[in-house]
Amino acid sequence: MPAYVIADVTVTDQTTMDEYRKHVPATLAKYGGRFLVRGGALQRLEGDSPERRMVVVEFESMEALQRFWHSPEYEALKKLRQAASDSDIWAVQGV
Repeated sequence: MPAYVIADVTVTDQTTMDEYRKHVPATLAKYGGRFLVRGGALQRLEGDSPERRMVVVEFESMEALQRFWHSPEYEALKKLRQAASDSDIWAVQGV
């Protein structure tokens, strides 16, 4: 069953975020992840939360997602993202 990382991100340091974004695709690919949404046009349909950058990444399973999230490769990159943004991130089981 697929699983998804859903991230709601406000970039606070574009230079550091650019460095993070440069390295994430190879790390995702190694763990079977693929971007479904990576920024792009955002249109509010309901609600009044601030518009932020949205990212959705698909994995084949929650186990694969967790292997990526806790991998040594991503642990290093995670520090870059945390330094460069304010983020809310969820792991969601698909159907």
